[in-house]
Amino acid sequence: MTARVIAVVHSPWTERHGTPRQPLRALGMESGIVDGTVELKRDIAIEFLQDLESFSHIWLLPWFHLNNPRRRPLVTPPRGGPKRGVLSTRAPHRPNPLGLSVVRLLKVEGRVLHVRGLDLLNGTPILDIKPYISDYDALPEASRGWLEDMPNP
Repeated sequence: MTARVIAVVHSPWTERHGTPRQPLRALGMESGIVDGTVELKRDIAIEFLQDLESFSHIWLLPWFHLNNPRRRPLVTPPRGGPKRGVLSTRAPHRPNPLGLSVVRLLKVEGRVLHVRGLDLLNGTPILDIKPYISDYDALPEASRGWLEDMPNP
């Protein structure tokens, strides 16, 4: 299996510690919301971005390139509590360091996507970009799993 890096993130975050988690939860608040860019690599045809600007939000599929290669099957969630299976969390320490991040797309300028709500480190490789489509990506009836007993932040 091979994966191709198609873009790279430019953000103010340079260290894993202190980088926001799930920043779109706070989109109504100005503090904690980070603007940045995602730049398409030169060997990727710019036509791949055609019509993307018609969407308000996009999914980024990042490769957590700075993660420790040691994989832990159990992790402690950021809000505390007992250790959980890593696949039942959004922890970045996964069998494959693959992420999923939704951001607001502000504009497209040439090869550069201007985005809001970044939770990714500067230099993070992006393996794919997909439009966020609320008809398919928002499931209000979905269970919150083990988070059901925790307050919704």
